[in-house]
Amino acid sequence: MAKCINCGRESKLISKTLELCLECIRNDFEKVLPHIKKVHSKTKKRFGLPSAPPKDPKGVKCDFCVNECSIPEGETGYCGLRRNVGDKLLGGGIKDGNLSWYYDNLPTNCVADWICAGGTKAGYPEFSYSKGAEYGYKNLAVFYQACSFNCLFCQNWHYRNEIRSLINITSSDLANCVDKKTSCICYFGGDPAPQIIHSLETSNLALKKNKERILRICWETNGSMNRKYLKKMAELSLKSGGCIKFDLKAYDEKLNIALCGVTNKRTLENFKILTDFVKKRPDPPFLVASTLLIPGYVDKNEVSKIAEFIVSLNPEIPYSLLAFYPCFYMMDLPTTSRAHVKECKETAESSGLSNVKIGNVHLLSDAY
Repeated sequence: MAKCINCGRESKLISKTLELCLECIRNDFEKVLPHIKKVHSKTKKRFGLPSAPPKDPKGVKCDFCVNECSIPEGETGYCGLRRNVGDKLLGGGIKDGNLSWYYDNLPTNCVADWICAGGTKAGYPEFSYSKGAEYGYKNLAVFYQACSFNCLFCQNWHYRNEIRSLINITSSDLANCVDKKTSCICYFGGDPAPQIIHSLETSNLALKKNKERILRICWETNGSMNRKYLKKMAELSLKSGGCIKFDLKAYDEKLNIALCGVTNKRTLENFKILTDFVKKRPDPPFLVASTLLIPGYVDKNEVSKIAEFIVSLNPEIPYSLLAFYPCFYMMDLPTTSRAHVKECKETAESSGLSNVKIGNVHLLSDAY
């Protein structure tokens, strides 16, 4: 049970770390914003990461993501990976990717497994080896150890301990990990945005080496990358039969800042841009959206706004509502309830979306 420091309300659906209720975030944002910034600063400093995107007028500018850091000599960007060494940016480039990778047997539990070519009959035979799930094949799962957001509910938060490790995996070395039984590559993390050129180069090399066979390219991301890289991503996924999965954490920018420390304007803009590619290849679906249903914060009203946004672009875009489990700085919140997810699914469908799924069903609780 925690108390909102702004209105004094107590609830088990208020995070002890954030100390703010949803109503105060939405309705009294300017007043509580200094506290939100303080919370994110504290949680970033625990890992030695910058509390805010650096904006040094004499620094070197990084254009990979929405933060557009201007990094002073000897310092790092908001992600903690991109660093200024002798007025040259290092980290996350073609030759110095900070990541881990592994093979994941198909069908796997990715956000799009219910509509993608690796987990269903979609895309066969042009983009899939099987008229159904690709048993016997595998996914090259690439986990990038840096992120452009600071989500207080991060379910892969341990990567923050590895950001400063100089791993330096080249795009060429990673592309060589694709073997004859690898039918797709998925970049996630953290987030691919701070290392976007590494993933683009890896993809180009892997496709070139495997040009006579199926190899899908997919991204799972918060969508904060620079538009010029977004279009390159789209072209690679489109032609290879892969998909781009956007985690729409919120629609309300105020809530996104409270939960993730960063604006979501770029995310929504980029999602809108990608809808231009959807009709170019309807099978398998090119673009997928998901939202984590965080108890006390991502409610049916938020889902309604997200759903209406998607519907305004293309009502056939698949949308997955993911159950939350307590993690990182929101360990004190409960898992998503069945009533919560049912209400949100009905809301999304009533908004006009034709393909809505509930994910992580095994995490659902009976009540709050």
